[in-house]
This record gives sequence, C-alpha cells and structure tokens, in this order.
Amino acid sequence: MRPDRDSEELQPPTFGLLLRRLRDARGVSRERLAFNAGVSASYISHLEKGDRGHPTREVVDALVRYLDRIDPLSAVERRHLLDLAGLGVSEFPTVEQLRAELTEDMRRALDLHEPNLAAYVDTRWNVLACNKSYADAFPGLVRDVNILRWLLGNPRAKQVVLEWEEEVRLTVHWLRGLIAGSGDTAWSQEFLAELGRFDLFREMWDEGVAAYGRPRATMHLRDAESDHCRAIAVQMFSVFSASYPNQIQIFLGLPTLCPESDEHGGLLH
Repeated sequence: MRPDRDSEELQPPTFGLLLRRLRDARGVSRERLAFNAGVSASYISHLEKGDRGHPTREVVDALVRYLDRIDPLSAVERRHLLDLAGLGVSEFPTVEQLRAELTEDMRRALDLHEPNLAAYVDTRWNVLACNKSYADAFPGLVRDVNILRWLLGNPRAKQVVLEWEEEVRLTVHWLRGLIAGSGDTAWSQEFLAELGRFDLFREMWDEGVAAYGRPRATMHLRDAESDHCRAIAVQMFSVFSASYPNQIQIFLGLPTLCPESDEHGGLLH
C-alpha cells in the first residue's frame, strides 16, 4: 500500500460511486444517460456526488434499463445498485439485541450438531453463539466476535484456514454487499475505520467488488492441535426472528462426503 493511504478514511459504498463506475465502464456520458433515463444531467451529477437523497425506484429502473442496453449488468451489480438506492432493509440491530433473540432451545440445538461445526452469526459476520467444535475450529474467534476481525487480526487464523487470503477476500466482498443491503451505511463507518488499519483490507476494499454468497461451499481447515487437514461443506440458513427478520443465520460446517487431495500436505477427510 502507498504510505499516503494510511491517513485516508475508507468510505462505504454509495449509490453515486457505483453509478459512476457503471457509467464509466460503458463509456456513457452523464448527458446521454440522463436523456435516456428521462432525468436531467445535473440530477445525475448530484446523484454521483451524493448531493441528493436516495432516488426513487422509477429512476433506478430507468437508469438500469439504459445501462443494460449498452452492456447488461450482472445480477450482483443490479442488486448492489438497488441496495445502495435504499431499497433494502432499513438498519442493522446490535449484537446484543440479536443475542437476546436466541432462545435456550436454539442454543441447545447447537450442541446437537456436534461434532459438526455450528454457530449463529449475524449478517455482519458477528458470532452470536456457537458449539465447541466451531470454537475449536476457529481458535480465538469467540473472543474476537467478528469473523473478519479474526481473519485479519488473529495470527491463528492463517494457521487454521488453509486458503486464508481467498477467505479474507470473499468476506471483504461480502461485507460490501451487506453494507449496501442495510440501506444505511452509517453503522459501517466505525467498523471500516477499525479494519482500515490492515493494508490487506484496504487493498481488497479498493477492488470495489460486492458478493452475496460463497462461490464454492467447501472450506479447508487445519486442526490447531493435531495439524490434521479437513474439508468441510459450509451451509448457511436464515433463522426466523419476528423482531429482526433475515438478520440471524445458522452456520453449519459438515464433513465432505468424499476425501479430496490436499495440496497443503496430507489427505482432507
């Protein structure tokens, strides 16, 4: 990273920045986009600078229709743009609020999944509760609470997550999508400031990529005590919560059905 980047404040994604990137990628001027979307060029300029509030659904649809004609948006780009327009959920509850939603039966259910990995996490990758197998697989994560904070800041993460950099990149990209989905980026400022002390995070954040899921289900882990390597299939399911719908998920790590060749030395079971 360039030394002069250290003092710069990382910015959450905005509708205007993404619109500008999509427009520039297609070589479309503000005037041309405005004419075809039925708005003024000055309005497009204000949107890109963040001088206006969220655009209406009609305006977003018109912008997307024209950009699609030039070069179709991917499914992720389309969702990211709509989320940043404020058409997603309104806000994120705190970790404490979500933990209070976990009943004793829900917590006991985690132990029923032993020896498989099981945990409740929120959509910002905070661990709300987990079983012993999960805690053992990711040493120190319960203390660190947040998965991304653990991946970047805990030296044991590199020891147990075999494709460590790949997992970091996926989680950073997923975070960008989750921030957009909140419809309100204010909560993210403090978290981005904390993560911004890691050069790798800054580098991956600058890639500007959003993700809304894992490209592959398999995660490769090394046991911190035995040094044994294994492959687990990651499954994520939304957990019903009347107070905070779609904000709690259960993470399940199940052993893969078939052994895989382990390029890191040994056999993955």
